[in-house]
Amino acid sequence: MKFLKSILFLIVVLTAACNSDNNKLTGNKNKKEGADTVMKKTILFFGNSLTAGYGLEDSEDAFPAVIQRKIDSLQLPYKVINAGLSGETTSGGVNRINWLLKQQIDIFVLELGANDGLRGIPVTETKKNLQSILDTVKSRYPNAKRILLGMEVPPNMGGKYVAEFRGIFREVAEKNNIPFVPFMLEGVAGNVKLNLRDGIHPTAEGYRIVAENVWEVLKEEL
Repeated sequence: MKFLKSILFLIVVLTAACNSDNNKLTGNKNKKEGADTVMKKTILFFGNSLTAGYGLEDSEDAFPAVIQRKIDSLQLPYKVINAGLSGETTSGGVNRINWLLKQQIDIFVLELGANDGLRGIPVTETKKNLQSILDTVKSRYPNAKRILLGMEVPPNMGGKYVAEFRGIFREVAEKNNIPFVPFMLEGVAGNVKLNLRDGIHPTAEGYRIVAENVWEVLKEEL
């Protein structure tokens, strides 16, 4: 009987010890996972339908999602947030930006202006709004990196307007000393196979090219 009691006591002790070790391992794992989550920095893509992925069957084909997959494949500690809103103008962006900055931002990618151009909004207004958005981000998060994505408008908007509009983005980028993509739709705009029927929004294949255009600049800031 004493022998049996000794065996049962030993089993209880060993079981408790194993459970303790498992709890420690689980705790360490949870701490590690928690640390990994905290370490991830945020990239906010702030734009219109071109960022939102308008017309796509799967939003995961929009260029911010394509970039997230590239980031994940490289095991970089960044989380992408797609804040694209179809129809957004630079004026609308000025009104919306404060709400989005309630969360910590480490890299801010600004893609707005296309709808201004298509509506023939004066370039001085567009330029002022882009600057206002960038100023707001800098004021809220001084250490956040900012990137500007350039756009162009169709030739039928008139030669003078087309040239002035194209120059906005370089001027704003130089004033703020930030990197920019001269034309985010380079290699995609005007190509029927890479755009939806509206001739404005890229297909999934087109967005992969857009993602590469943006990545060439973004990767230097990670």
